[in-house]
Amino acid sequence: MNRGAWRFAVLLISIFAAATPALQESARSRDDKAGGGPAWSELMAGMEKMDAAMGSVAPSGDSDADFVRLMLPHHQAAIDMARTQLMYGKDPQMRRLAQEIITDQQSEIELMQLWLKQHGTKSRNANHPTPADGAGKEH
Repeated sequence: MNRGAWRFAVLLISIFAAATPALQESARSRDDKAGGGPAWSELMAGMEKMDAAMGSVAPSGDSDADFVRLMLPHHQAAIDMARTQLMYGKDPQMRRLAQEIITDQQSEIELMQLWLKQHGTKSRNANHPTPADGAGKEH
């Protein structure tokens, strides 16, 4: 690659890197304007957080421990989404379901954290400390 082409490639990469945050914000703003609103944005943020947390779990070779480590952020995302539903939702049946999800998922998170502790495995996800660290309590 000649020097001019190299500089052009670097320039394109720099422009793309600088524009990426603005493009993401523009997409969020567009979602809000298209009728998604803040509830939609919060639901999507919860999904992105879950995806990142699940993606950070390294396989241990222990199917049971891996299952639990992946389920912890999955359950937390369900709680976060249910809280969003309680803030923005109006349907009494869906609000009741959201409250049940929060209660059930918190209980299951505590059970999984206890299982990890009893089996000598610690959660590698900082968002889900062991029960001794106070996880599972309402914030």
